[in-house]
Amino acid sequence: MAELENPKVMTNLIKFLSSLLQRVSESNDINRQFQPQKISVFHGLTRPTISIQSYLERIFKYANCSPSCYIVAYVYLDRFIQSQPSLPINSLNVHRLLITSVMVAAKFMDDMYYNNAYYAKVGGISTTEMNFLEVDFLFGLGFHLNVTPTTFQTYCCYLQREMILMQPPLSTTTLDSSLSLGKSLKLHLCFNEEESTNQKQQLAV
Repeated sequence: MAELENPKVMTNLIKFLSSLLQRVSESNDINRQFQPQKISVFHGLTRPTISIQSYLERIFKYANCSPSCYIVAYVYLDRFIQSQPSLPINSLNVHRLLITSVMVAAKFMDDMYYNNAYYAKVGGISTTEMNFLEVDFLFGLGFHLNVTPTTFQTYCCYLQREMILMQPPLSTTTLDSSLSLGKSLKLHLCFNEEESTNQKQQLAV
């Protein structure tokens, strides 16, 4: 997805991911009242005052990682949720999951990257907490960090399609599509990487 080098495309990607995570968080906040959810090191005591979009924009501004890291971070969040069904994304953990997934992606993808202390400062947490989050995230992923070119391209194509659907004016179809994606992220995000390329489709729950 060479378009990632285009600042406008990255701006739209940041907005889309923020909007998606916002909807998922709000949905799971409601579900907390009816379904037990695991408390983890990613949970804060209170909901952060900074919005998800502002937080992701801050990461994008200061992390200076390659654009592909945000696609890989999305893949990691997908895998993490699939392996941690009792730990859905909500307003208490989404910010920490975001900063951790981007940091881990940068370390895996980029030749040069900042250390944990720098990412902790960007994320507004302590270095000690950043270290704990990284370890927990890696174990949650089962250290499954490799992203094949096919998987990367599949996620790029999916995100690209969804971003097009998000473009104004917002029709009923657009809203339905976004909600469908949110539903699949909440339960299990999208792709089975062992299937053939032709079979890699979004599973709407």
